[in-house]
Amino acid sequence: MSTTRWRRRQLLAGLGAGAAGVGLAGPAAALSRREVSRWDETTDVLVAGSGSAACSAAIEAQRAGARVLLIEALPKFGGSSAMSGGVVYAGGGTTLQKAAGFEDSVEEMYRFIAGNSGGHPQLAKIQLYCEESVAHFDWLVAMGVPYNDRFTSVKELTLGDESLYYSGNELAWPAREIARPVPRGHVPGLPGMTGGRTLMEALLAQTAAAGVTMRAGVAGQRLIVESDGRVAGMQVLVDGETRNIRARRGVVLACGGFIHNREMVQRHAPALFDCSAPWGNAGDLGQGIVMGAGVGGETLHMHEGFAITPIYPPESTLAGIVVNASAQRFVPEDSYYGVLGDAIAYRQQGRAWLITDASSSFDFPQDNFLLVAEAPTIGDLAARTDFPQGALQHTVAYYNRFADLGRDPLFHKQAQYLRPLDKPPFKAWDLSVKRAFFTAHTFGGLHTDIDGRVISGFGEPVPGLYAAGRTTAGLPVAPYIASGLSVGDCTFFGRRAGVAAANHEVSA
Repeated sequence: MSTTRWRRRQLLAGLGAGAAGVGLAGPAAALSRREVSRWDETTDVLVAGSGSAACSAAIEAQRAGARVLLIEALPKFGGSSAMSGGVVYAGGGTTLQKAAGFEDSVEEMYRFIAGNSGGHPQLAKIQLYCEESVAHFDWLVAMGVPYNDRFTSVKELTLGDESLYYSGNELAWPAREIARPVPRGHVPGLPGMTGGRTLMEALLAQTAAAGVTMRAGVAGQRLIVESDGRVAGMQVLVDGETRNIRARRGVVLACGGFIHNREMVQRHAPALFDCSAPWGNAGDLGQGIVMGAGVGGETLHMHEGFAITPIYPPESTLAGIVVNASAQRFVPEDSYYGVLGDAIAYRQQGRAWLITDASSSFDFPQDNFLLVAEAPTIGDLAARTDFPQGALQHTVAYYNRFADLGRDPLFHKQAQYLRPLDKPPFKAWDLSVKRAFFTAHTFGGLHTDIDGRVISGFGEPVPGLYAAGRTTAGLPVAPYIASGLSVGDCTFFGRRAGVAAANHEVSA
């Protein structure tokens, strides 16, 4: 180890959370090994969390020969993954894609993810994920996650049992021009929308079968570091009692995001703060991120997350138009609802409206969005809203003119959703983040490399510390372009973190 690197680690150990963890520190500042009088328990690898990232890490670490202890702060295992749809974004020619008659390639999958993930995405992670996606899907199958070979063209998870669908923005503009559209949403093939529960039942069963020791009601408090900055273990709270757990090889933080830490959201992701439905497990309080920052781990993309407004189903509503406070369209309405929600929350100050006519309105009672105005003409509808004078009439007239010709010069909406708004009654629905059903979850977290090693502000791995899932800044970014990228990221990079931790040199 170079003198420079040793000094940096010493500095981080001495400063605790005072350096790279600015704004994140507090109770989770690092605890010096000198302050620990004894270890209450020792394991090789300690995994904090019990969602898909944590279980994947624990399984692979145990298989690699390490003795693994998995702890969960809440009384029940499963994390936010159990609340999800259980979708994994996989491609490159999986057995399911081939069985359903679709051809895919690593290159097309890479183009879609990298080309639609904003500026300067983590290309090394994207490339590796795409290259090993087929093998990773096979691993999920081997874990006992049930899939079938049926495809559905429905633009959302359905109540059916099909396992393959277009789970994101693949068919919408401009994504369809960046990469050839291919369905990559792989979901457990059971009726209903409880795929996350099915996925976690399989992973939790495999975690136990692998021999991992699992304990609920054990809440991580602070990481314990040696004098050279190496993470040696974790201080935890069990039934109000403080205990110290030694991790001889490494600690894996897989504690979820921070959507339920409202102060942290307001400070780091203000665009998500006013979203009406914070979405995630009750344990998503940011504790893993804070602990990692407390030992010098760098954080990335803390302002990012998904903001989702589900205007479909039914798909007929996509023939309507979405406008901002100036009554201007700003996004293709047939975009994946994560892309639509992002555009509203991050670029329109959280305010937008869906304008429908008789053929594009909701055809069933719904309470996701409030009806704020209804009228026999667009002019009357505009008069009953707060849009600038004449603006809505101009927007609808322009849209209708080209929709009549089967065109959408502004946003290139797909032909099946393109038709004039000309059948009264006309309605305006409030899509604002505060008043609509607007779910939100965080994507920012610790900076990690492709093996899950937590990277410090100096660009070096924090020795003995690994992280995965929404405790890290991984594949999913804002806008969220496809369901399954998060769980895919959790399971794939969770596995790699577990292997890396198990193979780390044993501390003295």
